[in-house]
Parts: sequence; structure tokens; C-alpha cells
Amino acid sequence: MTSCHTTMDLPVTLGLPPDEPVPPDGCRVCAALAKERAEARGRGDMSRVSDLNVEIRNHHQPRRKRRKA
Repeated sequence: MTSCHTTMDLPVTLGLPPDEPVPPDGCRVCAALAKERAEARGRGDMSRVSDLNVEIRNHHQPRRKRRKA
């Protein structure tokens, strides 16, 4: 007979979400995304708000180079 002893994993600890990104002055793309984010928040669509935060945050980030297959 094989005895199997199991234990629970430690609880997951999550930090606070990052602050909402602020669109830089003069970027029309980010301004449009911020406007759409405000509209989504007004509808209570927090999933879309989160998606738009990611888009705004990543809009001015350098793109990674693709790996060649």
C-alpha cells in the first residue's frame, strides 16, 4: 500500500494593480484610447477599461524583434 501525503500550496499574493496610464501630451492615438476608456468606465465595462489601459501603456513602448523561425 502506498501512502500519499499532500499539503496545500501557499496562498497567492497579488500586489496592487499599476496606476492607470496617463496619455502623453500630443499623442492623438492615446487621447482617443483615453476617451474610449472613460466611456467604457461610464458603462461599467471594467474589462474594456483594463484592455485600454494596456493599449495606452504599450503604445509608446519599443516593439520586440521577432525571432526568425
